[in-house]
Amino acid sequence: MSAGWRRSELAYCSNVHPGEQLDAVERTLLGSIAGVRARRGLATAASGLWLAEPAIRALDDPARRERWRGTLADAGIELITLNGFPYGNFHAESVKERVYVPDWSDPRRRDYTLALAGLLAECLPPHAWEGTISTMPLGFQPTWTRARHAAALTALVAMARELGELAQRHGHAIRVCLEMEPGCVLERSDQVVELFTRDLPAAAAKLGVDAALLDAHLGVCFDICHQAVMFEDAQAALARLAAANVHVGKIQVSSALEAVLPAQARAALAHYDEPRYLHQVRTAPLADGTQAGVMDLGAALEPDGLPDSAAWRVHFHVPIQADALADGMLTTTRAEIGKVLDYLAREPGLHPQLEVETYTWHVLPPDVRPADDEALIDGLAAELAWLEGELAARKLLAT
Repeated sequence: MSAGWRRSELAYCSNVHPGEQLDAVERTLLGSIAGVRARRGLATAASGLWLAEPAIRALDDPARRERWRGTLADAGIELITLNGFPYGNFHAESVKERVYVPDWSDPRRRDYTLALAGLLAECLPPHAWEGTISTMPLGFQPTWTRARHAAALTALVAMARELGELAQRHGHAIRVCLEMEPGCVLERSDQVVELFTRDLPAAAAKLGVDAALLDAHLGVCFDICHQAVMFEDAQAALARLAAANVHVGKIQVSSALEAVLPAQARAALAHYDEPRYLHQVRTAPLADGTQAGVMDLGAALEPDGLPDSAAWRVHFHVPIQADALADGMLTTTRAEIGKVLDYLAREPGLHPQLEVETYTWHVLPPDVRPADDEALIDGLAAELAWLEGELAARKLLAT
């Protein structure tokens, strides 16, 4: 039974901070990440750390690895979860669909994820029940093929076997969690259920890998913003995953941008059309029961983009405590966070790792963008304080 979440367990994802190289990550640990911990009045805190491939490769050096552990201690940070989705520079001038390269059909993705798992197994604090790594949902749907799907299944099954061996060496289980996202191979919970109940077990049987290793070391990262954009009922999705015995190891607490009346909100939405990240858009179900969508907000705003007869939701992570933006012209999917927390309150046996993920602070419109690092620390701490309040209201915050 879960006794709730301690304040020090609640993390935020450090992919909000630039830094592809290890030196930059260490400066961020001692600066902004430690600053958020201090602003919250905590001696130690969890961090959902993002380590790009160049940073994790630098930690192959034993001396750097030892220095790394000292940096974590100096920052007062405990590693319980890593973000293994962005492989390279997540703060390039334009990232867009390049964030999905390499995908799970490419051996580089497995090698990178296993390197993260090895580090996390070494650094996981004794009190942690398991370590988690969030990763992409196989790959980008427009470029996916049967051959890529088969290669991805082989990679995931082989990795589960290696994670089992890692657990035997270190005594800590690491779970790699596929994160559904609009526009990717896995967008909805029914697709995930099919993967875990049909595709992965079949691949494991073919490769002679014990299916129990899949249950122990693979799972789902449930990003609340992503499922809200898909207009997928969060509680129904979580229940569907639970009924299929798909383990939700991590929940990214996030909120999407919403235009209830898109025809009237076009000017406000245009301020969120920016060049760095993909901002997939989906409509609420149309009159004929179908759903329309495009891969980026700019395409939705074109004259022949998306129908404006139904609400739009945009894959743009906004501060989780916000319920309205742009002087009320835009709303958010903050209520979906409440639904997820309500579900957790009804299911006390569940204890996924909770991580706030608002990586878009630096690309918000200028009037709501933090002016400097101190303002960013204020914003991140305010998000975590809001989450604490919502947990406490549901008696989910441990004392």
